[in-house]
Amino acid sequence: MKKALSILLLLGLTITAFAQMVDPVKFTSKLEMLKGEEAQIVFSGKIDAGWHVYSTNLGNDGPISATFNPVNMEGVEIVGKLTPKGNEISQFDNMFGMKLRFFEGSVTFVQKIKFTKPNYSINCYLEYGACNDETCMPPTEVTFTAKGKSPAVAAVKEKEKTEDAASTQEKEAKEVAEETTSDTTAVAPATTDSLVAGETAESDLYRPVINELKAYEDNPIDSSLFYIFLAGFAGGFLALLTPCVWPIIPMTVSFFLKRNKERSKAIREAVTYGISIVVIYVVLGLVVTMLFGASALNALSTNAIFNIFFCLLLVVFAASFFGAFEITLPSSWSNKIDEKSENTSGMLSIFLMAFTLTLVSFSCTGPIIGFLLVAVSTQGSILAPTIGMLGFAIALAIPFTLFAMFPSLLKSAPKSGGWMNVVKVVLGFIELAFALKFLSVADLAYGWHILDREVFLCLWIVIFGLLAIYLFGWLKFPHDNPENRTNVPQFFLGMISMAFAIYMIPGLWGAPLKAISAFAPPINTQDFNLHKASVEPKSHDFEEGMAMAASQGRPVMIDFTGFGCVNCRKMEAAVWTDPQVAQVLNEKYVLISLYVDDKTPLAQPIEVTENGQKRTLRTVGDKWSYLQRVKFGANTQPFYVLIDNEGKPLNGSRSYDEDIQKYIDFLQKGLDNYKK
Repeated sequence: MKKALSILLLLGLTITAFAQMVDPVKFTSKLEMLKGEEAQIVFSGKIDAGWHVYSTNLGNDGPISATFNPVNMEGVEIVGKLTPKGNEISQFDNMFGMKLRFFEGSVTFVQKIKFTKPNYSINCYLEYGACNDETCMPPTEVTFTAKGKSPAVAAVKEKEKTEDAASTQEKEAKEVAEETTSDTTAVAPATTDSLVAGETAESDLYRPVINELKAYEDNPIDSSLFYIFLAGFAGGFLALLTPCVWPIIPMTVSFFLKRNKERSKAIREAVTYGISIVVIYVVLGLVVTMLFGASALNALSTNAIFNIFFCLLLVVFAASFFGAFEITLPSSWSNKIDEKSENTSGMLSIFLMAFTLTLVSFSCTGPIIGFLLVAVSTQGSILAPTIGMLGFAIALAIPFTLFAMFPSLLKSAPKSGGWMNVVKVVLGFIELAFALKFLSVADLAYGWHILDREVFLCLWIVIFGLLAIYLFGWLKFPHDNPENRTNVPQFFLGMISMAFAIYMIPGLWGAPLKAISAFAPPINTQDFNLHKASVEPKSHDFEEGMAMAASQGRPVMIDFTGFGCVNCRKMEAAVWTDPQVAQVLNEKYVLISLYVDDKTPLAQPIEVTENGQKRTLRTVGDKWSYLQRVKFGANTQPFYVLIDNEGKPLNGSRSYDEDIQKYIDFLQKGLDNYKK
């Protein structure tokens, strides 16, 4: 009921992020010779839009730093430290409480070396971390190998020839001992070394379940697009009730009926008129999609500058609906289109008439269309603007066709009047509320803390409280008739708005407010919170946790996370602190948190074959990252997946999404499927 109420009042539009393998950074590596005995290994990376790669030396308490890691270096020695080059961005991060340095667009890491023998053999790798505003990559390696003759000075070679054989052997033995020590030092006994070479293909726990996981996620029709269509349809229906559109309906239908003596022909033209309206608005949605593209639409959802712009745009739309001014297109546009429609005939004239309606009614439909496009564009779906405009246009076109088919309905249709101003003002309040949502995104991105959760809730309580007061007739705007009385529909809408405002009041003390969890800032931004809840993983080891779950007869939630994953900490602070989420995770599931950047060495390195290439898993984090890729087909964090005691998925996966209600639904569906 709360979810339905939030959809009706707020036109909520959110999209669930699906698991996928991503490759946002492309690195190339090469060896560049310098003067004399020196050279440098150069790692050059191209970074996808919206992603960033962290710089070097960020400390153990920060995200994954870029590091140079030698595996086998013969005939060379490392000179200095790994050096980053490029446009380094420095920004304070509130989650880590430290200044982070990272690169966007491109980055280069350089490691100098010095040749010590005539022949050299290099085997090394660059390890780096990359994140965007929603997910993080596990520690990723870029390997580099090279062999050849070095430009070492002849004196080195001569010195090697004249050395005593015994001392040479002693020196080589010492070098071997040092190399062995460097590879095996700090190898603590690990409890996660049960995965041995070849076990990945034989163990049921490690058996890939990518197809089973997709079976839950790949719905033929994206439910989020369905909600976007409904939101567009609701927007079109509301646009019908404005003073710019409603009075035009009877005039247009009467025109078609008078123009054609045959009623069947009048109906055909009215239907054509309605189809023309649909085509015009769908084309508008397609234009928005083509202008921005899928990646840009996805970036808009978290881009602070765009969110500030959207906030100001919606405030302007709200002021227009409150009667401060009207947003209109140049009258010459509608006049020219109207003249052309009169000078033409057939289908073209009807299409131009529909285009004239679009221009004339823009002062009322413009803010609604703008609000709809802003909302759906920031959902990251390339189809969203088109689907939203399709719903809007269908709602707008239906009455023209319906009244042409049944002209007698015009007599019972409500007459134009002051009630249409009420519709505009209600839309103004809703757009003002959504403007705060976009401002909240920018506030969180920049860490201003001017719109923390309690401030946001205070403003929404005031907005919907004032909306109720307006609907009760106690508040008037300039274009309202002072003699108008509150009618019955207004009274009931006022009651709903007032109840919604009262519903939000406990949130000032930390109540989760599930109905608006997708809109309000995360609960960790609230200073005063009486509703504290904590979630602790039952295990940090996959095999151990699975054995525990089997003995207790509980399903498992695997949390693929990282010590340096900012968005993982945000989810834990914003979603896991919810009392209902915490209760389900603590009492109904065995939670296993696997850190993909855990540097604890495995007791024994594991050789695996992945995508036809052999690689070595050296650390606990390498093992969990490999498990995530091979078993679940994903490589970003945070990543949550529900499985049974045999390792089979119980639901689709989830990534970064602070919608608490959807997270609860995700957990509950897993429980239901486990019981089955």
